[in-house]
Amino acid sequence: MLKKDLRQKYKELRKSLSINEIDELSIAIANNTLTLPIWDKDTFHVFLPIERLNEVNTEFIMHILQGKDKNIVISKSNFETHEMSHYLLTDNTKFQTNEYGIPEPTNGIAINTQNIEVVFVPLLTFDKKGNRIGYGKGFYDIFLNQCKTNTIKIGVSFFNVEEEITDIHEHDIKLDFCITPYKIYTF
Repeated sequence: MLKKDLRQKYKELRKSLSINEIDELSIAIANNTLTLPIWDKDTFHVFLPIERLNEVNTEFIMHILQGKDKNIVISKSNFETHEMSHYLLTDNTKFQTNEYGIPEPTNGIAINTQNIEVVFVPLLTFDKKGNRIGYGKGFYDIFLNQCKTNTIKIGVSFFNVEEEITDIHEHDIKLDFCITPYKIYTF
């Protein structure tokens, strides 16, 4: 299917989820992270969800990372350049929700993209080859291109895999894994 059709389909599917369903599915996704071969890494990038778009609640993933004493990195988006700056999450980090509904740090210790070892990637859907569809702004394609080639890219999705996304571009970055509440996909 084409990206635009898949975007519409999965926006509608997410819209139909209740708050309780989102939390239950997000907890199952977080629990599935425990079986991934990533726990020898130290620095993890986690997106903060846009609640009004019913994104995966990454709070549960962050609790696991904190429990394992990992460095958690969060981002702030520049909507003019479509680039993100990255900050270490600490007890002193303050947040403000931007005009798009994304919670972002207002202060913090800047982290170089090259130091990030694992990235949890937001998405609407993905296919059997590890291609993913986001909202189409390119923030994560730019960000993932700036990461080291061995940075592990993990998508998180409430829904299972699509057969194929037919209009993939050469600049689209593939995932290494995608976690759903039911299964982990490896690419």
